[in-house]
Amino acid sequence: MTSAGPGRPRHQQPSRPGATARDEILDAAAELFTTQGYASTSTRSIADAVGIRQSSLYHHFKTKDEILEDLLEGTVSGGLAFARAVAADAAGEEAAGSRLHAVALYDGTQLCSARWNLGVLYHLPEVRTTRFARFLEDRHELRGLYRTLGGGLSAVGGTGSPGTTGGDFAFRLVESLISLRADGLVTAESPQQAADAGLVLCGLAGRLPAIREESTALIARLA
Repeated sequence: MTSAGPGRPRHQQPSRPGATARDEILDAAAELFTTQGYASTSTRSIADAVGIRQSSLYHHFKTKDEILEDLLEGTVSGGLAFARAVAADAAGEEAAGSRLHAVALYDGTQLCSARWNLGVLYHLPEVRTTRFARFLEDRHELRGLYRTLGGGLSAVGGTGSPGTTGGDFAFRLVESLISLRADGLVTAESPQQAADAGLVLCGLAGRLPAIREESTALIARLA
């Protein structure tokens, strides 16, 4: 009889979404981190939730921090990629308000539609350390792109809070969806409402119908 080497078989058939064992580990960790807490979750409990040996988990991730880093990166990667595309889209004819709205709507939809509400982990003390510098830098860049897009609002006559402050308002409103989701208050309309509110605070309430139309078209073209 051949004995199983370390990290080989799982105890049960895959029961989690994901094309690979790594994806299943991330899904299990996301559930445990957001329901039991990061400090209370061990790598053994993650492995048990997937149905693999702990040694198998270490084949994919060396530490629990490494798992958390991947999960946090996933919360910003989609929104950041789209925001970069919008900022680089020099050929686009959309007004500045529509571009900011599109980024907020896309980003908010990503946060609300993810399987687990990982944004609740943003304020863990561990996340403020240099270990998570890549995530912190990406989140900072995303916020900067909001501010850059908000900076174009003064050119289109925003009278509420034009300029980079308007971009900050939009960014914070989108991230407020994390708390709403944690309280069970997020609906299918919540990302649209957050994006709309950001533009209202920038003094563009009267232009919302046109902004929404251009924003939707921009997402369809660049996402």
